[in-house]
Amino acid sequence: MIGVAVLGSTGSIGESTLDVIARHPERYRLVALAANTNAEKLAQQIRTFRPAYAALADERAGSELHRLLGAGGAATRILLGRGALEALASLNEVQCVMAAIVGAAGLPSTLAAARAGKRLLLANKESLVMAGPLLLAAARAGGATLLPVDSEHNAIFQCLPADARTGVKPRGVKRVLLTASGGPFRDTPAEALVAVTPEAACAHPNWVMGRKISVDSATLMNKGLELIEACQLFGLTPAEVQIVVHPQSIVHSLVEYVDGSLLAQLGAPDMRTPIAYALAWPERIESGVESLDLLKAGRLDFRAPDTGKFRCLALAQAAACAGGLHPVVLNAANEVAVEAFLERRLNFPGIAAVIEAVVERSPRGAIGGLEDVFAADAESRVHARERIDGMSQSAAVRGAHA
Repeated sequence: MIGVAVLGSTGSIGESTLDVIARHPERYRLVALAANTNAEKLAQQIRTFRPAYAALADERAGSELHRLLGAGGAATRILLGRGALEALASLNEVQCVMAAIVGAAGLPSTLAAARAGKRLLLANKESLVMAGPLLLAAARAGGATLLPVDSEHNAIFQCLPADARTGVKPRGVKRVLLTASGGPFRDTPAEALVAVTPEAACAHPNWVMGRKISVDSATLMNKGLELIEACQLFGLTPAEVQIVVHPQSIVHSLVEYVDGSLLAQLGAPDMRTPIAYALAWPERIESGVESLDLLKAGRLDFRAPDTGKFRCLALAQAAACAGGLHPVVLNAANEVAVEAFLERRLNFPGIAAVIEAVVERSPRGAIGGLEDVFAADAESRVHARERIDGMSQSAAVRGAHA
């Protein structure tokens, strides 16, 4: 039996992971669940799966969790606080960790799993974006196995030679092609984006995802972050990663070899496929995903992304080329800007405007250690909030004079 910890269990990736695990009770034992603030959903999961451990990063939600569980949660040890997630990632009873905490908040527990030598199923792309060299070094030192769960990176991994190693360019590979759905606004005129609502941005045409990643998909920032992630995972330069808009989300990514061959991984847009592959690798197990009907799909379209309309992608490409602390700044500014957009304090084009302003004034240079990452992250968040406040005040002044 393989002991599994699911960090971020109440999100869409976490729920899909639990679904796959439940299909194979003879193979996997759920040891631990962890969430950020969603005490209600975590309580439901604890009652269903009865793990030995559970954790909430938000200590304030702890009393609510205990109230919801009552006597029914006596068999599960509850841990609270950010350090609780790192503790669960390092448990001796756990051999496999699903790292699905959204954003920079997932970095400490992801690093803990790498240092502890776990099979690390990486759905938290921000860990590689912010601290890729440090995470890869921790995985090597701890003897961890790092397996990508993002559908695009998992697709690339499936198309690579069997002896491919994390962080090293695979033999014979010329480049990779990252596919993007283009999000809900791929055909929306640029001038109409100023009126986009959070509800519209979160209505992804193909995938069921959380609000933050849905907005990232709408701005194409998600694809920019995946570009940085791909460079770290597969030892590639930004020039060796091409982004292609593929509205059907059936071809999840492709690998081009020096002999002219293009290998692609196809499947229905369902995250249980890459999750099952990462859980069982190098074997394959049933995931619950319906077979892809190519005759029903009918056609596969591809086109270049519009980086003029979707400035976030261009900013991410520039950060990938610059390296060092640039991706840290990019990610921090994006997280703050997306939060402001979801709270209706910033319009949709304002997300890119905030990121660009922060990137221009925030710290640069190489990553010397984890303290550099956290310092750049914190400073960039301050700059982003200042920029958003300034934009709000300017808008209020314009409104008063209208």
